[in-house]
Amino acid sequence: MIVRHTIFQNSLMTALLDGIYDGEMTIGELLGKGNFGIGTFDALDGEMIILDGVCYQLRGDGTATVADLDQGTPFAVATNFVPRIKVAAPKGLKREELSAFIDEVEPSANYMYAVRITGRFSNVVTRTVVKQSKPYPPMAQAVGGDKELRFDDVEGIIGGFRTPVFEKGISVPGCHVHFIDAARTSGGHVLDYTVDEATIELCPGTDLDLRLPLTHDFRSANLAPDDLDQQLHTTEIKG
Repeated sequence: MIVRHTIFQNSLMTALLDGIYDGEMTIGELLGKGNFGIGTFDALDGEMIILDGVCYQLRGDGTATVADLDQGTPFAVATNFVPRIKVAAPKGLKREELSAFIDEVEPSANYMYAVRITGRFSNVVTRTVVKQSKPYPPMAQAVGGDKELRFDDVEGIIGGFRTPVFEKGISVPGCHVHFIDAARTSGGHVLDYTVDEATIELCPGTDLDLRLPLTHDFRSANLAPDDLDQQLHTTEIKG
């Protein structure tokens, strides 16, 4: 049974794609919206993952540190995580296969889901955006030089959101997830992984609390690019 549950989002994915990297929301404000989430920081200075009310900044060299509460974010999704669905992840599945398995577990594909996968992974492949300088390039260009990092035989958490296709442009359709290791010292934006032994927890979301920026850059942004599908593939899947 699905019950009412709100997922909060700051800004739009299409705004991020268009180079809107200055945030008017602080990490302190964001944590007031949820104890779990993902996003990025001002000037694309790394990836974000929020676990148990702590916001971590994942940088291009693979390191993870606790973010300051006064840092800003141009894009983030957060919720108070309530694990209403809990299943074991089949051993040996890669990202695409496990995403399909998660879709089978969900009561419906028409809701949002916060996803937390905890355990051991045979490998996790990540990449992380690096800090940009003004004038900011579109995100598809900004991620062009990102270095891929591989973590082998690693314990940690893969966390993020499974978003319905009808939210394309508002967020990233499908499973958009970030990784942090068990020691909370390294991680990044997930490109692929292979499960060894892990538990999947899902928190269904029925309500979207969407906060749009009140800035000149956002007002003049191109939020309906003709090549939206290609941009999402380049920035989130990279190849």
